[in-house]
Amino acid sequence: MFTRIFGKPKQETNALTTIDKLNETLEMLEKKEKVLQKKASAEVERAREFTKAKNKKAAIQCLKKKRLYEQQIETLGNFQLRIHDQMIMLEGAKATTETVDALRTGAAAMKAMQKATNIDDVDKTMDEINEQTESMKQIQEALSAPIGATADFDEDELEAELEELEGAELEEQLLQPTTTAPAAPVQVPAGRQPTRPAPHRNTAEEDELAALQAEMAL
Repeated sequence: MFTRIFGKPKQETNALTTIDKLNETLEMLEKKEKVLQKKASAEVERAREFTKAKNKKAAIQCLKKKRLYEQQIETLGNFQLRIHDQMIMLEGAKATTETVDALRTGAAAMKAMQKATNIDDVDKTMDEINEQTESMKQIQEALSAPIGATADFDEDELEAELEELEGAELEEQLLQPTTTAPAAPVQVPAGRQPTRPAPHRNTAEEDELAALQAEMAL
């Protein structure tokens, strides 16, 4: 779409064609420069030969030709420099155009996506997600709730029963007789038997404590 509107293919073709043409010209100038360098070297050799032959005038003519060739070589070097400069500028402009075109395409794609997704759709989607999350929490709570016989147990009653058991345990510990040191043996005169102590009778509290312990053991 954008390539048809802004004509990118035509511009890119023109840029590539121009760069190719500049490369061809650059190659042609380099070839001419090499030919002129060979000619200049040849004139130097001729000048040496004329110098050996004591022909000064001919040697000077050869050096004049060599200077002309060197001037042409310098001119060709300047041409090559300008072509290089233009190629660099053209390649930079081509890169800039491609960058701008890519940014323009990205902006158009972003605009199209924004049109496809408006804020109302986002809010509606978030509401649906929150609703589904809440429903899932309720389902999990329902699955984790106690069922059957354990559902009828009253937590307060269980707490009260536990407190009674703890109180009974404490009372039992308080009623246990403390340990005393063994009494010293009584010296019984010969011919007399020691009197036996009367059997111990449980008190009412001890009987009640024994009954409670038996009940807890059950």
